[in-house]
Amino acid sequence: MKRLLASKGFLLSVVFSILLTGARAEEAGVASRPGKGRLYFPPAKGEWEKVDPARSGWDRAKLESALELAGQRKSSAVVILYRGRLLAERYWELPAKPTDEKGRLNRYFHMSHGKGSGGRIIEDVASAQKSVVSLLVGIAQHKGLLKISDQVDKHLGEGWSKATREEEAKITLRDLITMSSGLRDNLEYEAPPGRKWKYNTSAYSRSLQVVAKASGMTPNELTKKWLTAPLGMVDSRWIERAWIRRRPTANTLGFATTARDLARVGLMTLAGGTWEGRVIVADKRYLGDSVKPSQKMNPAYGYLWWLNSSARVVASNGERRTRILVPTAPPDLFAAQGALGRRLWVVPSLGIVATRLGDDPRASGSGDFDRLFWKAIIEAASPAQKSPKKSPGADD
Repeated sequence: MKRLLASKGFLLSVVFSILLTGARAEEAGVASRPGKGRLYFPPAKGEWEKVDPARSGWDRAKLESALELAGQRKSSAVVILYRGRLLAERYWELPAKPTDEKGRLNRYFHMSHGKGSGGRIIEDVASAQKSVVSLLVGIAQHKGLLKISDQVDKHLGEGWSKATREEEAKITLRDLITMSSGLRDNLEYEAPPGRKWKYNTSAYSRSLQVVAKASGMTPNELTKKWLTAPLGMVDSRWIERAWIRRRPTANTLGFATTARDLARVGLMTLAGGTWEGRVIVADKRYLGDSVKPSQKMNPAYGYLWWLNSSARVVASNGERRTRILVPTAPPDLFAAQGALGRRLWVVPSLGIVATRLGDDPRASGSGDFDRLFWKAIIEAASPAQKSPKKSPGADD
């Protein structure tokens, strides 16, 4: 009888452990389906392992078509990872001058910052930085330095916006990272927080200031300690945008990085906030919520991440669309997006992370670059990869 009870107890503990593991994976909402197989994490120094497209079920010629398209559309760098290994990578030299032929400021020139390790170009990734800040907010919350429910003035003090004291006091950090602060671009009051979705970089930029104030570190110090150093992002840093006119409401900090370093951010997110067994983003609930609809006004937006899961999208320019973000990509894709076509895409169901740097792809061709690029990638995938079965996380 004792043996029977012990056996039942053992079975119950095993079942509970299995259920708990599944619940944790579901809570993370990111790493439960990283394609098929375990993830590879590249070293900070040394060679990044490559995967042979043909041996891993990818059509090499069709992948080449995706790279050719990127080159034709003013890309300077494209990196595609499959389960962490390099599936495809290409670089192009883009000529650029401080101003164009009409004397207008050439944004690409001012957003290029030389070359880093391996001679790879470093660029300010524009608003793709927002998703990096989303991760930093989650890390800070787990450390007990802040809560996303905190009022912004708790950390920045009164007067950080142009709203009245009463209006400003109602705005939380969550409102900033979901683009629902209710403020105009000049930080004047427009609507109660949580009532209107507006892509507002000026308001968003205060979220990094909140993290810096709460941690007692500069943006570069906290980002290096919490994110870039653990991930081996040796060519990434925050920089002052000297070319931006000094306006009190402007976001004068740019995140300068390479296509490879940016891909490391995507790989860590794909792995559920871990890096080769080391926990980077410990708040799994926050991480999962960050890539889910954060409000009903624009269900294609999470916590500073763009989502491909909704057929209703409010674009950054306010345009309303009745299609998913990238129609040719899987619905579980989520993305960091910036001006001039800077991109970080993560597709858990395919185990794919892809990055694109460069100049505006619309300037050298008609059509939607994102849609055409992902059409080529999906055509390169095997039928089994397009309809993957649910697979275990990276640490299984």
